[in-house]
Amino acid sequence: MPALKGLEWTFDTVASTYEKLRPGYVKELYQTLFDYISINENSNVVEIGSGGGQATAPILTTGCQLIAVEYGKQFSELLKEKFKEYPRFSVITGKFEDTAFDNNAFDLVFSASAFHWVPEKIGYEKVFSMLRSGGVFARFANHPYRDKGNPALSQEIDEIYDHYYNKYYHKEHEIISEYTEQQAKERAMIASKYGFSDIRYKLFYRERLFSAKEYIKLLGTYSDHIAIEENIRNEFFERIEEAINKHGGTITIYDTIDLQLARKY
Repeated sequence: MPALKGLEWTFDTVASTYEKLRPGYVKELYQTLFDYISINENSNVVEIGSGGGQATAPILTTGCQLIAVEYGKQFSELLKEKFKEYPRFSVITGKFEDTAFDNNAFDLVFSASAFHWVPEKIGYEKVFSMLRSGGVFARFANHPYRDKGNPALSQEIDEIYDHYYNKYYHKEHEIISEYTEQQAKERAMIASKYGFSDIRYKLFYRERLFSAKEYIKLLGTYSDHIAIEENIRNEFFERIEEAINKHGGTITIYDTIDLQLARKY
């Protein structure tokens, strides 16, 4: 489901569950990033929208100085505790677009499944101004797709979404499709509008298996699901759990992870 604007606050209400259930990113993604730019103890880095720190640790372990910008107060406290052994890690609680940074000061600015919350023009222009010459902006995200191997389950879940989610948000039935290479390319090329060059992108894939209860907990970390009125949401989730149990007891999620890289010269 696409993110609904104005629901950034919802994640902070489930910070602990989010941190446990939202996946990190594959090691090949970080290797691709580090092949593009070398990050070490001399590097200054900013992460936009750190959430539960799913993408933070592999960057921190390079020894860099890393500033995490996180809107949620609960997430900020979670991050401080989670990475307290890293003396060069710090957290700023607030929106990226409202936070002041020095120009030409950073080697890497990155954002994992969070930059879509920042207005495009404001975000890209600000990142560009923050980076040193040769500095890099890395944007990546996970795009989950429901069980391809169980069409009967997917059809029933679609019907449940129509009855609860779409009805609640006054939306038409939406045909869900997998994230494509063309979409990744289009997202990567946004950076060219704001002065970036040497633009690249790459896709990575994985599968995740959930029991019915695990999947319901995962759904409870998505902003648009959290915002549904509680009684409706509880019934909505119960129906999905019943459907999964009726169709074998598990659901496989097929993830497509896209990485966009762009450099300032």
